[in-house]
Amino acid sequence: MGFEKVSFEDTLKKDVVAPGKCVGCGICVIVCPFRCLEYVQGKPMLIEECKTCGICAQVCPQYERSLQKAENFVFDRNREATEEFGIYSRFIAAKAENPRILMTCQDGGVATALLSFGLEKGFVDAAIVSGLSEDRPFCPEPKLAATSQEILQCAGTRYTYSPNILVLPESISQKKSKIAFVGTPCQILAVRKLQMLGLKKYSAPLKILIGLMCSECFTYEGLMKKHIQQELGISLKSIKKMNIKGKMFVTTESKIETISLSEAKQYARKSCRLCSDFSSELADISIGGLGLEGWTFTIIRTRKGEELFRKAEEAGVLKTKEISEEAYALKLLRKLSKKKRVR
Repeated sequence: MGFEKVSFEDTLKKDVVAPGKCVGCGICVIVCPFRCLEYVQGKPMLIEECKTCGICAQVCPQYERSLQKAENFVFDRNREATEEFGIYSRFIAAKAENPRILMTCQDGGVATALLSFGLEKGFVDAAIVSGLSEDRPFCPEPKLAATSQEILQCAGTRYTYSPNILVLPESISQKKSKIAFVGTPCQILAVRKLQMLGLKKYSAPLKILIGLMCSECFTYEGLMKKHIQQELGISLKSIKKMNIKGKMFVTTESKIETISLSEAKQYARKSCRLCSDFSSELADISIGGLGLEGWTFTIIRTRKGEELFRKAEEAGVLKTKEISEEAYALKLLRKLSKKKRVR
């Protein structure tokens, strides 16, 4: 394949897992051709002798991280210094027109609307997203959604990590050939590295990547169980929604509790500190709340993203409005992008 054949022990175990840099995306586990790795407690674990093929090191978003190589692969160029939040064709505020989506979505419901529209019109035949665990209340887990109803059931944001990539083998076994993938910046980078490597079995079905804006994720044991359940006395089963708008808001069946970001940050995943990408700069479309109420800040980056978004807009699936250069949301995007790069 034209790259150095190195072992898991000499690369990912030594340089990523042991020092706590692993983001837990799981891509190394699914691409191992010899099934030497297993996903255990959010990390890859060697369960058989490594055959030293080197593939796991090539797809890991934290090993020899080269955003410039991936950027050039996606856009045929690297961003300019003035492109503070990555390469894009346009940015806009958008929201779903479907009231059912607006009742359950996080902000403007753009991801849910685009995925449902994509399924309906045949752009995609499935979507890899995060949904809610059946066993752990308000805990995200990877889901393969193949209907609009399944997409709707997965709407909303959970602020603990969901290794969505782990669902990719299931989607391939179900003969899905046009898949939309929704994930965090580290997961988008992992998928781009997968595409760059040319592993067609896994990369060919992935047709559109929707990236989530992300400052950091929090641990379920820390934020949800220790802080919200034990310290605040909130039953996790009663939570209907969580959102961040300057503070973290926890909406339950009877009240809205607030948590300061300084309190929440003590439960941030350590590997998130090493990420320099806030707005999923390698995605086809990037989305985030950025202080907007009822709208999603949407960045269209590639031709694929533009085609899907434009057709959804023309079909009346999305309502849009321009964002001025002076808008608070745009200033916040620039601020958070810069802050994450510096960090």
